[in-house]
Amino acid sequence: MKALRRLNVRVSLPADLSRLSDLVNNLRWVWHAPTRALFESIDPKLWKDCGNDPLKLLGAVSSARLAQLAGDERFKLRLDFAVAELAQYLTNTGWYGQQAAAAAGAGGEPMPSQIAYFSPEFGITEVLAQYSGGLGILAGDHLKEASDLGVPIVGIGLYYGSGYFSQSLTPEGAQHENYPNVEPESLPLVRLRDSDGAPVMICIDLPGERSLHAQIWQAQVGRVPLLLLDSDVEVNAASERAITDRLYGGGKDHRIAQELLLGVGGVRAIRKYSQLTGASAPEIYHTNEGHAGFQGLERIREYMTEHDLSFDEALEAVRASTVFTTHTPVPAGIDRFDRSLLSQFLGGDRALPGVPMDRVIELGREADPEMFNMAHMGFALAQRANGVSLLHGDVSRGMFNALWPGFDRAEVPIGSITNGVHAPTWVAPRMTELTEQLTSQIDDERLWALRRELRSELVGEIRRRVRKSSLQRGMQPAELSWTDSIFDPDVLTIGFARRVPSYKRLTLMLRDPDRLRALLLHPEHPIQIVLAGKAHPDDTEGKELIKQMVRFADDRAIGHRIVFLPDYDIEMARHLYSGCDVWLNNPLRPLEACGTSGMKAALNGGLNLSILDGWWDEMFDGRNGWAIPSAEVADADRRDEVEANGLYELLEREVAPRFYRLGHGRVPTGWVEMVRHTLTDLGPKVLATRMLTQYVVDLYSPAARSARGAIADNFAGARQLAAWTLKLRAAWPQVRVAHVESSAADGVVAMGSTVGVRAHVALPGLSTDDVRVQAVLGRTDDAGELHDPIFVDMQPEDLIGDHHLYTADLALDRHGSLGYSVRIIPSHPRLEAVAELALVATA
Repeated sequence: MKALRRLNVRVSLPADLSRLSDLVNNLRWVWHAPTRALFESIDPKLWKDCGNDPLKLLGAVSSARLAQLAGDERFKLRLDFAVAELAQYLTNTGWYGQQAAAAAGAGGEPMPSQIAYFSPEFGITEVLAQYSGGLGILAGDHLKEASDLGVPIVGIGLYYGSGYFSQSLTPEGAQHENYPNVEPESLPLVRLRDSDGAPVMICIDLPGERSLHAQIWQAQVGRVPLLLLDSDVEVNAASERAITDRLYGGGKDHRIAQELLLGVGGVRAIRKYSQLTGASAPEIYHTNEGHAGFQGLERIREYMTEHDLSFDEALEAVRASTVFTTHTPVPAGIDRFDRSLLSQFLGGDRALPGVPMDRVIELGREADPEMFNMAHMGFALAQRANGVSLLHGDVSRGMFNALWPGFDRAEVPIGSITNGVHAPTWVAPRMTELTEQLTSQIDDERLWALRRELRSELVGEIRRRVRKSSLQRGMQPAELSWTDSIFDPDVLTIGFARRVPSYKRLTLMLRDPDRLRALLLHPEHPIQIVLAGKAHPDDTEGKELIKQMVRFADDRAIGHRIVFLPDYDIEMARHLYSGCDVWLNNPLRPLEACGTSGMKAALNGGLNLSILDGWWDEMFDGRNGWAIPSAEVADADRRDEVEANGLYELLEREVAPRFYRLGHGRVPTGWVEMVRHTLTDLGPKVLATRMLTQYVVDLYSPAARSARGAIADNFAGARQLAAWTLKLRAAWPQVRVAHVESSAADGVVAMGSTVGVRAHVALPGLSTDDVRVQAVLGRTDDAGELHDPIFVDMQPEDLIGDHHLYTADLALDRHGSLGYSVRIIPSHPRLEAVAELALVATA
């Protein structure tokens, strides 16, 4: 008989050990090594068997062992210290508190009081499997670093009953997906309850007189609360209960329902949370990718309903306080919905009563009039936007340039903050202990010995996992003795682990199988390769790549040197990042937005071998790893051939020989020098500390200033900007540059001289305060297009008839074929970028 529902019975701890619950229920244990060591000491074998999950551990440990620990004074002292240390951590002001106090002491603008961070996935720990890949891991690191720095963030996501999926391999080497249903009561989560003890619920009206209810689970990530919305509640119909069944599952209607719950439901959950806890309402709303874009629409509804603002006024208030981060460098990776589906879910005063549907459609418009683009809406609802590496910022400006017609790519208002990683989560504790000293003073022997220890531990983990996978594939224990000798602690170990879409090119190394075999089996400097990664269940091409790789690794002649490990997750990743000597990344440039796995390897002393894409494009310096040459050719097959050859050449001639070239004390001094340089020079650049402080300084604090200006005095700023914008848009079709003349009558001038430019411009219905008139100087090509432009503000002089006269002097500090023009752009103190309104008039 099948159970109607499972019950999770939590252990009753002895009174002397009751404070263990305080440690378990705060996820700081995920990255706090002393607390993890305390849990492990309860029962080391059981700790490992329970997957390093303290809640499972306490549910499985025997009563006799708990009684023994309750009488162990040394253990209780360690417990007391851990609890006291956590309490101190939670009350310490941290970097953010110090910055806020300094700003207040200097009479400066207050720093943001609360930031809401929306993401469809959060990779906090393998125990809470609510992530699929880099987007979620980045979100998890963002929250952890916010906790460490004391940045007041609240995270908002969804609770997926089956998470993403667990992966195994069939006998033929194909990916098999399994969706285990995990009860939230068995996880380090607490259901949010009201003052009467009843579960707190939010509700969204759906088409067809349906309603979507969701309960709220809270995970405590150090100082940061993470709210997860769960639709699997009895009051919902079966279709609504299944909305949060799994991450990135189902069709378009399922996806839009999830994103509606994340955005609209997320804002409503924050309101409930603030009411119950007294927490400050967020000043800033940060949307991590376009999936959470509907949060801006819900806030527009709030402003219209509760503050009697028009749609345009509410939009300005929302834009001022919103930050949008795009992670997608290809159009295919962006959520797009049929406009009819959007109207079905949002129309008719159901989910967003009072919000005009035609204005919503306008926010996500694109070239195809039948489609609604979530990324386009993300930019429209945010006054500040960024990509996640310098290269990705530039790619994004090109990719979305059409949203700001008439402006050069460089002026598109998308900045960049390169991702970083949370070191305490990803760095092996022994490496942390070693590098807390001045790395330059650590002798080669110690550094090399630690790298070999970590590699040896990885080898043990690989053997364990290969044996487990082989049993799952139908092999018998008696035929698995070979798994005890695969991989070698003294062989150069290369790691490749990530999601498996085709652009990441898992199988590029198989371009020439014979050449790869020769590298694996080289008599003097062999290599060994460990691979891992999941393909989306609907990605048949990605799943075929995994199958090809597994079949290659199944060859017993080379199987001791190359393996594919199924079910890549955070726990496996920590072993790979710490134990691999080289981290390989060979995506199609420039399709890797950032790619943080190589950062984590670098913090453990791993060297990167990568295409110059994502973060590596800006941080490779020739001494911290190797750059695989990119082939700038249109033919995809030819490109793969050239880049695979570049990979083989580097491995054969540079990487492997350097690893095995021994110096004094049988240490590869050249290799260790690169490791030392990576730790000292690259290490600080890839930290989430650097990333989050950039968000605070460059985006959150300026957004807070804009938000306060918009809502002060009964939203006077938002109302004024909305009225001005409507006036400007109405007048703009008649704004023009009527005539331009210069002092360079014959067109030939000497370098170092100046040219006077005069422009007559028509501004019907506007004043000179509403615009900036700029002279533009740049190099010209054969078609007369301006390149590398310099913009010089022109000054209004006289009103001549219906035209305003503007003048400027242009310094000619470049030689060659130069050209000039004049343009008019909007000007208002509340605008943050010249292209913000996507309006420009040119001569």
